[in-house]
Amino acid sequence: MLNRFPRVVSRAVLSWVVERLDAGERVAIASVIEAMGSIPGKPGAKLAVSSSGEKFGTVGGAGLELRIESDLRKMLSKPKSEMRKKGGKIETYVLYKDGKGKEVVALDSLCGGRLKVSLEVIQPVPHVLIAGGGHVGKCVSIVCDTLGWQHSVFDVRSAFSNQERYPSATEIISCSVVDFLKIENSPSIDRFSDILILGHDWSVDQELLIGLLGMSPENLRIGVIGSKTKWKGFVGAAMESGINENDLSKARCPIGLDIGADTPEEIAVAICAEILSMERDA
Repeated sequence: MLNRFPRVVSRAVLSWVVERLDAGERVAIASVIEAMGSIPGKPGAKLAVSSSGEKFGTVGGAGLELRIESDLRKMLSKPKSEMRKKGGKIETYVLYKDGKGKEVVALDSLCGGRLKVSLEVIQPVPHVLIAGGGHVGKCVSIVCDTLGWQHSVFDVRSAFSNQERYPSATEIISCSVVDFLKIENSPSIDRFSDILILGHDWSVDQELLIGLLGMSPENLRIGVIGSKTKWKGFVGAAMESGINENDLSKARCPIGLDIGADTPEEIAVAICAEILSMERDA
C-alpha cells in the first residue's frame, strides 16, 4: 500500500496539471528523478505551479521545496518563445550548505542528501472559440482537430451550433449574443486563446465584438473575418460605445496569413497558420 502512495499522488498532480492547461494556463512542473542520502522527496514526487499562481503537490517541503517552487515560478515568468527554444532542464540540489560545484544548487541544510529534479514548462494548446458555425467555421474546426487544438463553437443559430455538426467541440453554445455576454466575463473568457468572429450577420458580429472588447480581456486574441470597410464600421461603432483604442488593438481584421486563400478550406488554413505564428512569437 505504501508503494502505491507516490503513484496516487503523482496521478493527482498530473490531473491538476491537465485541469489548469484546459483552463488556458501555463504550468511548470518539477519531478524528482533521483534521490540519494537523507532526502524528504522521493523519486516520482511532483510539484506543479500554474501561471495564475496556484500550486499543487510536493517534492518534500521545507527549504528544498521553496527553492524548487521559486525556480518553477522563474521559468513561468519567461516568454513562451524562450521556454519553447530552451525546453526543460535537470537540476541537482544538494542539501548541504557547504555544497560546491557549478552543476549543483547548494541549499542551507544539514541533511546531506542530493536530489536530481527535472523542471519543465507545459504550454496549453490553443483553444479557439469559433463564433459563427458556417462553412469557414466548420473548416476551422477540422484544422484545429488536425493540429490537436481545442475548439468550441458559438452561434445564435442552433442549426449551426450542435453536436452533430461539431462532434469534437469542447463546448457548444447556442444562444443570443446578449445571453452569451451575460454568462461570460473577463476571467471566464480567458479559457479561450482565440475568438474568431465568423458570423453570417454583421450586426451579430458587431454586437459580439463590442461586448468582448468591453470585458477588456488581457490575453485573448480576437479575429474578425471581413473587409476593411466592414472593419471601419465596427471600429466606429465600438468607439461610440466607449471602447478605447487600447482594447480595440486586441482585435484584428482581416484575419489569416496572406496566402491568396479563396475557399473556406483555404481560409481556415490561413487563419490557423496565423494563430500558430502568433503562438510561436508569444
